[in-house]
Amino acid sequence: MNTPISTDKDLWVSWDDYHRSVEQLALKVHESGWKFDQVLCLARGGLRPGDIFSRIFDVPLAILSTSSYREESGTLQGALDIGKYISMTKGSLQGRVLVVDDLVDSGITLEKVLHHLRENFPSVTEVKSAVIWCKACSSIRPDYYLDYLDSNPWIHQPFETYDSIRPHQLSAWLKKGEN
Repeated sequence: MNTPISTDKDLWVSWDDYHRSVEQLALKVHESGWKFDQVLCLARGGLRPGDIFSRIFDVPLAILSTSSYREESGTLQGALDIGKYISMTKGSLQGRVLVVDDLVDSGITLEKVLHHLRENFPSVTEVKSAVIWCKACSSIRPDYYLDYLDSNPWIHQPFETYDSIRPHQLSAWLKKGEN
């Protein structure tokens, strides 16, 4: 399936472009020389980049669930929800933490998460943030970002096709891909 042409209003991202962007962001963080002890990804958008960062940098992965895009089939920002707990396999969040997400749009999620970490995790000594896309409209700039988007386009990520597929449609969906 071909990815549509991007415009100032819409940025269309293929799976190959998405993975390449995550890898380029990881390289940017590495080349900065900053060392971190853990990756905290913001779910859902930061799950894939967080997993890749955790593997490349060989550090533990922690997950914090956040959600704000639930209105209008995920295209309109609503109230921000931050999970009460951080999921990780052992121990607690501490030391130098890299917060990873896919993008910063308004900046509200990242600002509130950073505040949440400062207020509730005294064992965290330093926090930096990394995203693939930083929109100009954001109230905060992540420490690391790959692409700065002046026109604040809507970003169409490759996994969003799953937002409109339901289990009863999978058989037809899989057959469509066989052609």
